[in-house]
Amino acid sequence: MSLTPSGFDLIVLAWMALALALMPIQLRITAPYGRHLRHGWGPTVPARLGWITMELVPLLVFVPLFLAGPTAKTAPMWVFFALWVAHYLQRGLVFPLRARNRGRRMPFLIVVSAVGFNAVNAGLNGSYLGWIAALYPDSWLADPRFIIGLVLFVAGALLNLWADNRLIHLRRPGSADYVIPRGGPFEYLSCPNHLGEIVEWTGFAVMCWNLPALSFAIWTAANLIPRSLSHHRWYGEHFPDYPAGRRAVIPGFL
Repeated sequence: MSLTPSGFDLIVLAWMALALALMPIQLRITAPYGRHLRHGWGPTVPARLGWITMELVPLLVFVPLFLAGPTAKTAPMWVFFALWVAHYLQRGLVFPLRARNRGRRMPFLIVVSAVGFNAVNAGLNGSYLGWIAALYPDSWLADPRFIIGLVLFVAGALLNLWADNRLIHLRRPGSADYVIPRGGPFEYLSCPNHLGEIVEWTGFAVMCWNLPALSFAIWTAANLIPRSLSHHRWYGEHFPDYPAGRRAVIPGFL
């Protein structure tokens, strides 16, 4: 690749700045899919097809960039690779195939924008690890940053999986009705699944200790915090008995 490391860093910093610049807009305008679907956003596609399309892109972009690059693939880097692949196999295939969303649709515009977003994040991380990164020695496996990051990633992934599983089973087969989620972290948060994903990619950023991973963690929070606040408001508007003490995504704070 002809791009210098310093030039690559400038691109990543600009991408992070864009995340922060767009966050106020996302706090005002809720993306129209799922429970927030509304008219006026153009043609729609089946929700399951849209979800699979946009969530498989990170695999299709990251994997070849990582594998084709000349950077030596050490044990820590194979851990990064395995965690990325495992996450997106879950998000791109397992979750949408299990979700009870028959008959639901999402705007084609949302799918296209998500494909672009995921392609950039996967491209930055795959390009860095495959082509630009300095060697991660095997001793990185014992570095406190790797250990702390791995613990955070696994904890976030487990929370995300548990919450998604609870949400999937709340809805009766064939039913389109939403109900109030209860039990475990749902007693404190409207969106523990979103918190799990934020913790997960924060852990990935700590574990990798590089700018592209940090940018993905920032984008994850910038997307999911506004989404969680929208969900939280939606629950309060549609369920008069919604627990007043719950927060949206951060216990006792937000």
